[in-house]
Amino acid sequence: MARSAGWAAALAMMVAFVAQPISVSAQSTLAIFAIVVMAAIWRFASGALARTAFLATGSLVVLRYVYWRASSTLPSIDEPLSFVFGIILFAAELYCVGFLAINLVINADPLVRKAATVQSDESLPSVDVFVPSYNEDHSILAATLSAAVSLDYPRDKLTVWLLDDGGTNQKCNDSDRAKAALALQRRIALKAMCERLGVSYLTRERNEHAKAGNLNAGLNASKGEIVVVFDADHVPFRSFLRETIGYFAEDPRLFLVQTPHVFLNPDPIERNLQTFDRMPSENEMFYSITQRGLDKWNGSFFCGSAALLRRAALLEAGGFSGVTITEDCETAFELHAKGWTSLYVDKPLIAGLQPETFESFIGQRSRWCQGMFQIMLLKNPALKRGLAPIQRLAYLSSMMFWMFPLPRLIFMFAPLLHIFFDVRIFSSSIDETVAYTASYMVVNVMFQSYLFGRVRWPWMSELYEYVQGMYLLGAIVSVVMSPRKPTFNVTAKGLSLDRDHLSALALPFVAAFLLLASGVATAAYRYAFEAGTTNLMLVVGLWSATNLLVAGVALGVVAERGQADCSSRLDIDRTGTLSFADRAIDVAIHNVSASGCLIRTSETEALDQAAAAGSVGSLTVVALDGRPSPAPIAVRLVQPNGENDANGRALSFDQLQTEQYLGLAELMYGDGDAMTRFLASRRDRMTFLQATLQFILWGFEGPVRALLYWQRGRAAPPIAVVETRVEPANVAAPALASAGPIDEIEQDVMPSSAPSAPIIHPAFPACSREPMYDVWMQSMLALAAEELRKASDQDRAAGAALRVA
Repeated sequence: MARSAGWAAALAMMVAFVAQPISVSAQSTLAIFAIVVMAAIWRFASGALARTAFLATGSLVVLRYVYWRASSTLPSIDEPLSFVFGIILFAAELYCVGFLAINLVINADPLVRKAATVQSDESLPSVDVFVPSYNEDHSILAATLSAAVSLDYPRDKLTVWLLDDGGTNQKCNDSDRAKAALALQRRIALKAMCERLGVSYLTRERNEHAKAGNLNAGLNASKGEIVVVFDADHVPFRSFLRETIGYFAEDPRLFLVQTPHVFLNPDPIERNLQTFDRMPSENEMFYSITQRGLDKWNGSFFCGSAALLRRAALLEAGGFSGVTITEDCETAFELHAKGWTSLYVDKPLIAGLQPETFESFIGQRSRWCQGMFQIMLLKNPALKRGLAPIQRLAYLSSMMFWMFPLPRLIFMFAPLLHIFFDVRIFSSSIDETVAYTASYMVVNVMFQSYLFGRVRWPWMSELYEYVQGMYLLGAIVSVVMSPRKPTFNVTAKGLSLDRDHLSALALPFVAAFLLLASGVATAAYRYAFEAGTTNLMLVVGLWSATNLLVAGVALGVVAERGQADCSSRLDIDRTGTLSFADRAIDVAIHNVSASGCLIRTSETEALDQAAAAGSVGSLTVVALDGRPSPAPIAVRLVQPNGENDANGRALSFDQLQTEQYLGLAELMYGDGDAMTRFLASRRDRMTFLQATLQFILWGFEGPVRALLYWQRGRAAPPIAVVETRVEPANVAAPALASAGPIDEIEQDVMPSSAPSAPIIHPAFPACSREPMYDVWMQSMLALAAEELRKASDQDRAAGAALRVA
């Protein structure tokens, strides 16, 4: 009772302070004092109490601003147009303040987890690893599956499953015979690959309920106590299970252990602004801060991959939820409501791929946005029985985030109303604006830097929200109009951009830039030359100039740079033996990708002699912890280039056999700390001044580069190297229609002893511009076509009857 009374008294005092009428000069003094106190706390104090004092002090400045906006700046109701637009702008600001308040609660004290309990092999639970797939390339799947079967875990307790939704009976019986042939050929090839890797292959009758349905099919076919989910392009490091599995023994009600999604390649914004090696990725704020904040309140949720789930919990909930297109968050939502607990481990244990093109990036974010809105509309967290109040707030924070396109676009274009049409969207003197608005903005910058400075540069949130908001607004409207309409779309990955070009989605950004530029020019002219223009024109002019800067950087984002290297690299520190003909040379390996690696050796003369005798050889990786070395990797010596110094050479992986992917998994994913080191290398704080100068540079460079790309006429679509479509030119049109059931065809086509599959890779480090495919798969396509033709010739009538049946 006494504690509640204390909080009530503190709240009353705060409200009284916030609503206290004071002069503009007093407000300025108060704001400066608060900012100095915050700076002193930041500089000289640490710990939970200091963190709370910092956030509380800044919150008073924010609340003073909100009170001033509500009581003194709204347009008069006697001016209906100004009043309506003023209220819209104020509502957008209230959303931001409300989301900030929730963020401060959630992230006030992010949880740091202790290491998991170490268990003996005998006491470890059985594990099923699910790798759901739809249309990913053979080589991507080979890398992920090889790393999955190489996980540090007892072999008799680990089963890896490829859940292939690209080879379902529905797809193999598609009315389009070419599509059906390709689905069957994919199914045959992937089954053979799984057999050689020791992976269980599973497909299903129909593609129902998208990824959730695919995972549930795997759940029904398997028996492991723990289910691990990896997206097809999320490759686990060897230590993944050892770092995570022990938490399940500590809490019998634990249903989820989620780990961060970390990526080897830049997203389109990072690639086009060239920041990947020096700036934290956009998702790091969520995975390094917000998920830990949610974890404190038992609110961290399933993110679709890089996670472990307890089978008993999934069965209690009826499997993976599939009402919305974000089955991951929805599944966690249902299980939290049933009293199960979740846990977040802030250690990067997988390496994934991000969308390469701006178009696929927007498609991915549209699905996330629509899915979170579906959950909010169909399963409102505020009304969900079983959730604790703080869990409701946690889920609402994650869903409210996706409303950002509305306020972001309002802030971008609201000042144009006053510049062009003299609509007074707020009423204020220049002195009041400085005293209240400037201090509010400074405190906001301090909040962001204090909480997220290590993982988010200043200005980057504004940029990401703007470039997404231009297209996500339509996605929001569509799901609000019809919450059950959105469908699951697979995000394209592994694309290669063959040249510099403007994105197909660039037009709205060009139009917005020109509109804002005309607004800034108009504001400058009116303020300088038009009689009767007030200082409000100066304020909105500066505001619009800031928006123009963001729009200019966005043009640099949609001006897509050509990508010379299609394989993402990871810095490592490994050793191995390079063999050419009869020579064996000890080498150090410092850089690796899916297509090659960079080695260094003191035996350069021997290396050159071996290369002269024949550049094709093999690389045997020395395994860590005394493990046996995996199969050697076929390599080819690349001619020296700018990356090679006197002791270094680049090697490309030469037509890898499927089994050799086990060697690649050891080389690239054997050291679980490699990704941690990479993230740490780009997490130096960027000061606001440094970030602003960089942003201004981008703001000038972006429009120039976009104009150059347009002038060159390079608005060409990207070339996809991951999903090559091999037309079955020799397959007669009625071949599938007259063949028997799918399983029977598979038996006939599948050889009893399939040869090992070489997978062609581009030369390292450059990426070939021609679509490439697995040589073995091509031979299988020809074999399948021949067998299908035979089946057609021998039993056309019987096949037709079976098809009708």
